[in-house]
Amino acid sequence: MNRKLIRPTLADIKTKGRDLPPQRPRQNGSPPRGGGESSHAPQRAAQPAAPVQVRKRVPPPSETNAEIFYYKKQIDAHTPMLIVLQDGEEIEGTIEWYDRSALKVNRKAAPNLLVLKHNIKYMYKVEDRVATE
Repeated sequence: MNRKLIRPTLADIKTKGRDLPPQRPRQNGSPPRGGGESSHAPQRAAQPAAPVQVRKRVPPPSETNAEIFYYKKQIDAHTPMLIVLQDGEEIEGTIEWYDRSALKVNRKAAPNLLVLKHNIKYMYKVEDRVATE
């Protein structure tokens, strides 16, 4: 393949630059870049600006997997948890399993419970409980 057919030589570029018409002076009165006509660099022809592509922001993912990681860590360690419900009731036990909308809590000396997540106000480890005396 002949490269000259794909890429012009430096001599071709210089001759094309001489064939361009001289640039018009700017409206603000400043001289054009390049020092005028005595410059050896080829002058660019005025081209319309290419449209700028604006990238839309991608919304953050709806699921970060932090909740799933926390539940899995507590299940594997059999950590005693204290779950406080919306009405103030406290449930103490270990989490046996979870799904998108519920937790199964194993309790000592009490029946196991299936707690819906929308009823949970907050939860924390029993060992982090502050003694109120």
